[in-house]
Parts: sequence; structure tokens; C-alpha cells
Amino acid sequence: MNQLTETSISCPYCGESIEVLLDAADIDEQYIEDCQVCCKPISFVVFENDDELNVNVYSEDDAF
Repeated sequence: MNQLTETSISCPYCGESIEVLLDAADIDEQYIEDCQVCCKPISFVVFENDDELNVNVYSEDDAF
């Protein structure tokens, strides 16, 4: 079974705090989800740090 972790992120567009679920199967993957508030596409990059799931979020205009 995959480990799911709930975390809070700030939308890079509207700045609102939203809750998202991180899946351990997505480590080192990039995917896009729409913001639950402003509906703009957020790029997510999930990574593991000290056995914890973390995420970096980017707008379409951010370089990564």
C-alpha cells in the first residue's frame, strides 16, 4: 500500500493555503493539479527528506 501524506501548500498564483495529498509513489515525479481556489495549474514535485514526503510547487512561469 502506498503512503499518503496530507500537507498544506500555498498556491503560487492566488496565495491561498490548500490541503493536498502526497503519494509516496510520486517521489521524484512532476505532475499538475489545478488550484482548488483559483483553478490555475500548479506543478508539483514530490520528494523525500528524512523519511518524510515533501513537495515543491511552481506556477507555469516558474523555471525549475
